[in-house]
Parts: sequence; structure tokens; C-alpha cells
Amino acid sequence: MSDAFTSIEKGLKEALAHARGEGQATVHEIELPEPDVRAIRARTGLSQTEFARSIGVKKGTLLNWEQRRRSPEGPARVLLALIDKDPKIVLRTLAG
Repeated sequence: MSDAFTSIEKGLKEALAHARGEGQATVHEIELPEPDVRAIRARTGLSQTEFARSIGVKKGTLLNWEQRRRSPEGPARVLLALIDKDPKIVLRTLAG
């Protein structure tokens, strides 16, 4: 069997065991620094409206992040970290 199959099989077995209340699940935590949302957006070359639409948030949310009144959390923070590393990742990935 391939390494990919073995890895997927192991993950599925761990998930089933966890669902049954057996054993402990492996938790992966990644520390992400506070994103500079304005700088990240600027590197994409998109307007606030375009950027907000491209990542699935309201423009008001983006404005709050850029003005540091609020901070992105969870999946939004991960997505911003990906865009920070590769400003065109969303456009490439979601382009039809």
C-alpha cells in the first residue's frame, strides 16, 4: 500500500476510536502571529471590497481588522497567513 493510503487509514482509525471515546486524538496546534491585514491585502493588489469578497467576509469586518479594532480568529487567521505567504493563492485556487 502507498504511504498516502497508510496515513489516511491511520487517521480514519484514530477518528473512529475518538468518536467511540477510546484513546486520545492527535491535536495539531499552529501558532500564528497577529496578521497585518492591511499589508496582506495591499500585496494582493485588491481593493477592500474585492479582498473582502474574495475571502468571504463583509467589508466592515475587513475594515475592523485593518484598523485593528478587531482581530481575525480561527480559519480567517489561517487563510490570511496563507495569503501573506502567497498573495495570489485564493485567486488561483478558486478561479474557474
